[in-house]
Amino acid sequence: MRGMNAPQPAAFLQPNESANATADLDKLFAAQHRASRAMVDVPLAWRLERLERLHKLIDTHGPALADAVQADFGVRSRQLTDVADYFVLLATIGQLKAQCARWMKPQRVSTPIYLQPASAYIQRQPLGVVGIIGPWNYPLQLTLGPLATALAAGNRAMIKPSELTPHSSALLAELLHSTFGADEVVVVQGGPDVAHAFASLPFDHLMFTGSTAVGRKVAEAAARNLTPTTLELGGKSPCIVDASCSAADMAGVALKIAHGKLINAGQTCIAPDYVLLPEGREAEFEQAFSRAVGQLFPADGGSKDYASILTARHLARLRDLLQEAQAAGARVVELDTASAAHPRQMAPVLVYNAPAHSRLMTEEIFGPILPVLTYRTLADAVSHINARPRPLALYWFGTDSATRNEVLNQTVSGGVTINDTLLHIAHHNLPFGGVGESGWGSYHGEAGFLRFTQQKPVLVQSRWAMGHLFYPPYGARFQQIMGLLKRWL
Repeated sequence: MRGMNAPQPAAFLQPNESANATADLDKLFAAQHRASRAMVDVPLAWRLERLERLHKLIDTHGPALADAVQADFGVRSRQLTDVADYFVLLATIGQLKAQCARWMKPQRVSTPIYLQPASAYIQRQPLGVVGIIGPWNYPLQLTLGPLATALAAGNRAMIKPSELTPHSSALLAELLHSTFGADEVVVVQGGPDVAHAFASLPFDHLMFTGSTAVGRKVAEAAARNLTPTTLELGGKSPCIVDASCSAADMAGVALKIAHGKLINAGQTCIAPDYVLLPEGREAEFEQAFSRAVGQLFPADGGSKDYASILTARHLARLRDLLQEAQAAGARVVELDTASAAHPRQMAPVLVYNAPAHSRLMTEEIFGPILPVLTYRTLADAVSHINARPRPLALYWFGTDSATRNEVLNQTVSGGVTINDTLLHIAHHNLPFGGVGESGWGSYHGEAGFLRFTQQKPVLVQSRWAMGHLFYPPYGARFQQIMGLLKRWL
């Protein structure tokens, strides 16, 4: 069905042309804006066909895209991209195709007695043009996932992928431009100046995934146009090991924490950022974590499954964090793993007694460094979390349901996984998003569909309406009716 939308100037419908110049942005946006206004009501068939095109793109070019991600990182196996990008993507698209018809239907609502016999419903309509600023850490899932949701909701989309992943960004642009018309999906490449200009466009909605610092700049740029935003940011996601975890439990707990922390070498927004451990169990956890690292990334089994840090600059920052904490008295334990095949592969590190004021404990780490803090009582652990900005994720391990519920009730976070890490993001019926400094707005599943949808309230007045009873001039009859209604309400 490509090309069935309202015709646009030919210069902006050439699928193989890249839009790299900031000067082109207004023209590209204007073309999508006109198309969205020319077809406000986007039929189900069009939405499903666009999703099918995206699905086919992923199926056909998945290996090439995985190779491009590998080229950007240095070490990033296809298998990691399969599980961390494609698995979530395909589940998302499958759910959107299955549920789109139901989600886009008008939703009838009950009418209060004082407005009867009128009827009412909520009409779900596309917003129009959605802007998507993708991150570098999972450049496929976190760019194409929002795109799929925006298309299912009937929108056009403009995408700005990260300049830090040039191979995957360029290939995404090529493939999307060959799959969609520029009035449907367009990719804009460039650095920070282009990103700022992109965020300043008057989108109907703008979604950004990235750091809190950049998220502030995106929100500021969008606010000038009163553009609503969804910000998926990050933060210091805690991992609480409860006292109810036995010594026998610790091996499994440490393995799950190690997996959540070290997938993509810690370059994951919802990775455990630090561990809160019952006082006196440091050696037990250290031994279990060391064994878990060896199990996941055996030193004699090669290093292809252990991703490298994206750039030398990112690696230097991580080392600076460690050096600062160590100079301030922290104990640093570097763990042995297969991490020497590439210069940017960084061995996993445990850090004890890191000062609270250190950058390691105030900045999101985004790497394979795991600080371990101890607590005496659950109240101490909860107080530590609540004294800091609300995290994107929280993890709790234990067997005591009362303690678990106390943690859930006494803390606020973007999402939670109990007795594991990361997996709440893979459940497509759970909304995913942050709170406070970790972001705002949720997507995934119906929550994402509605995020990119205008829910327009519609009241249909009846020919038998009695609204005139509330018109002036107000007299005795009005007072009687109001008195009766107040007793009902």
